[in-house]
Amino acid sequence: MDKMKLHRMEYYGFHGVYEEERRLGQRYYVDLELELDLQPAGASDDLEQTVNYAEVHALVKKMVETTSFKLIEALAEHIASGLLGTYTVISAVTVQVTKPHPPFDIHFQGVTVELRRSRK
Repeated sequence: MDKMKLHRMEYYGFHGVYEEERRLGQRYYVDLELELDLQPAGASDDLEQTVNYAEVHALVKKMVETTSFKLIEALAEHIASGLLGTYTVISAVTVQVTKPHPPFDIHFQGVTVELRRSRK
């Protein structure tokens, strides 16, 4: 299966276990790997034959910035199900959500969850 990858999309969301995180918000990064047949678009050079990644970005932006979850696992699940529900040409999606600044007294580059969902 062909793949379309969207790397390190940056959004500002209000997710976290602690109320202060959900009130103040912070930056999140989302990476996507969409599995779909890209041959029709490649052969025809027609945007209608593929997934418009600008629309995907806008949809994910809306999901990250207008909802609130305690866990980034729940956010990733919401993104995966939203993409599969919106774009029937996508056969599977891998979603990575990175929270670069979790509220811990340690120094690292964040925490990432990754999940893969496909059509049953």
